Amino acid sequence: MNIFRKLGEKSWVPHPAGAEFSALELNENNKVGNIALRFFIAVVAVIFFLITITFLGRSQMVDFQALAGEPWQPFSDARQLWLNTGALALSSLAIHLAKIFSHKSKLDLAMGAIFLATFFALAFLFGQLVVWKQLYQLGYYVQTNPANSYYYLYTSLHGLHLMGGILALFYVIGKFIRNKATDDLSKSINLCTTYWHFLLIIWLLLFALLTSSSETFRVIAELCGF
Repeated sequence: MNIFRKLGEKSWVPHPAGAEFSALELNENNKVGNIALRFFIAVVAVIFFLITITFLGRSQMVDFQALAGEPWQPFSDARQLWLNTGALALSSLAIHLAKIFSHKSKLDLAMGAIFLATFFALAFLFGQLVVWKQLYQLGYYVQTNPANSYYYLYTSLHGLHLMGGILALFYVIGKFIRNKATDDLSKSINLCTTYWHFLLIIWLLLFALLTSSSETFRVIAELCGF
């Protein structure tokens, strides 16, 4: 296909100086960005996986009390966590819409979707803080139960990565304000969308894990060989 493209080129038509070089440089930068993001996602996934392995092992000790399962446990009624999950899902949906709009060169709509994604992401973080406050008011401190400490560890790590994503969205918004370059913005939004969907998947797995009962932990631990 490259041969036919070369044969079809109109060599007598002048091209802007440096245009080919700029396109090649942009393409190389995009490849580097994709590779860097995939590497970072792989590292983060391994970190959460290793913490989960230790969590399952710790769940089989006598001092571990699951935060769900029994009526008096806080996550037996996980309505606030469901609300938080809905906010993060809406944030992920909004940024996916931004990706679609950017590919169609509808940058104003894409930026509107980015603002919505940022709003719902901040709503998710606020909701997580609400859950933290509720747990502290009920006496579920970090040091009183291993399940508590893992919950705070999981949500802190996830929240920090989400805050990093929000900073990336602000960077995209700033780039849009400075220069409405469709290709460059689309690539940045693509990277943010991939990262956002990854964070949503991680949270869904954590949500399922943290709201499981002791019996569920026992079954999973047996399957994992603990």
